[in-house]
Amino acid sequence: MTTQEIANRLAELCQKGDFETAQKELFADDAVSIEPHGTPEFEKETKGKEAIKKKGEKWNAMVEKFDNAKVSQPLVAGNCFAITIQMHVTMKGGQDMDMTELCVYKVKDGKITSEQFFM
Repeated sequence: MTTQEIANRLAELCQKGDFETAQKELFADDAVSIEPHGTPEFEKETKGKEAIKKKGEKWNAMVEKFDNAKVSQPLVAGNCFAITIQMHVTMKGGQDMDMTELCVYKVKDGKITSEQFFM
């Protein structure tokens, strides 16, 4: 897959909230995920597809309800692309959160090798 095809597929899956399929299909086994500074629930850097999957499971365990996801069209430059994700979540315990993230990805050999989130 080209970077554009990967970007389009990721945006499609994220719009559905299907992050697990995105990771299975599109991420390299040695991918790296980098969280924004000041995200106490997660390590700053998570290495490896399995560790990223576990991070996603931890996030899902914290969320009671996920809705209103809006994903931008990908902006592609060479082997990198970015999307924005806006979502509303209700955390367990009742806290409602509106979140907007800029998500930046790097691609090599047809797989996402890194993702970094900015808020």
